[in-house]
Amino acid sequence: MGKGICIAGNALVDILYPVNGYPNRGQLVHIEDGIDRAVGGAVCNCIVDLAKLDPEMKLTAVSRIGADAEGDLLMQKLGEHKNIDLSNMIREGISCFTAVMNDIQSGERTFFTYLGANGLFTEDDINWDNIDAGIFHIGYILLLNKLDQPDDEYGSKMARLLHHAQQRGLKTSIDVVSEAGDRFTRFVPPAMKYTDYCIINELEAEQTTGIKLREEDGTLHTDRMEAALKAMKEMGVSTWAVIHAPEGGWGLDENNNYVTLKSLKLPKGYIKGSVGAGDAFCAGVLYGADKGYDLEHSIRLGIASAACSLSEANATDGMRPEAEVMKLYETLSC
Repeated sequence: MGKGICIAGNALVDILYPVNGYPNRGQLVHIEDGIDRAVGGAVCNCIVDLAKLDPEMKLTAVSRIGADAEGDLLMQKLGEHKNIDLSNMIREGISCFTAVMNDIQSGERTFFTYLGANGLFTEDDINWDNIDAGIFHIGYILLLNKLDQPDDEYGSKMARLLHHAQQRGLKTSIDVVSEAGDRFTRFVPPAMKYTDYCIINELEAEQTTGIKLREEDGTLHTDRMEAALKAMKEMGVSTWAVIHAPEGGWGLDENNNYVTLKSLKLPKGYIKGSVGAGDAFCAGVLYGADKGYDLEHSIRLGIASAACSLSEANATDGMRPEAEVMKLYETLSC
């Protein structure tokens, strides 16, 4: 039995607007009927996935959300799972939200994000004495403004926070948001020095390590995955370095044993949405880490969890209990 997992960082509301094509600059397009709201971000997606994998697992949510209707929705959705401790959620100001313009014609989405309360989240918002867990996972680096700042001693405020978590006996885990620019090399490597589990996608791994993994034409260099994982370990990741992509999952464990596994062969029409697949993969791997599974089994669980997430339009509706998730893996594995 594991000690439980604390998930900290981004918690937000996605407001989904169906539009019939994108306008040119300066032009107008109508928003269609069917406006919807869904919770998202690392805290909501990962912790709800974990709660569905195991309703008995001890889970703690830590975030800064607004004292508004969106904050009420966040608390309502997380509160549906009785094993999630919400006593460490701070409510003040305006909640982080994303206006998602969903093009009905092409299926493409464009995101406009307001960071709000999430952008003010700092280590001061964490009462370490209240964190009763074995693993402390925080996401997303590069989307937490107050923590994505330089620090003279640790390199970044996020790195300082992770070091303090380790000093309190917590295993640390990080996730990163994909973005263009040079902030990866400025803020991700310092955090890796104080990270036990790093679970990121191939584009984030490429930007962090400088090793080209995905070409413009979509070609994935699977032969370079091990080198990228070794680079992540050299940056400081102590236990598991993991990379995920639509094609599969790759990892180096605590003894530097290399794991490579393909994604599941999904039936035609199975995929309803991909918005939460990365967080679901992360949740599966973290679940395995807390339960004491080896890395290979944990990546299998991550791959199957991502496949479950793909079966529904939003981030978490597709997740199932662990036994059902692994049954899906056995049924659909190549």
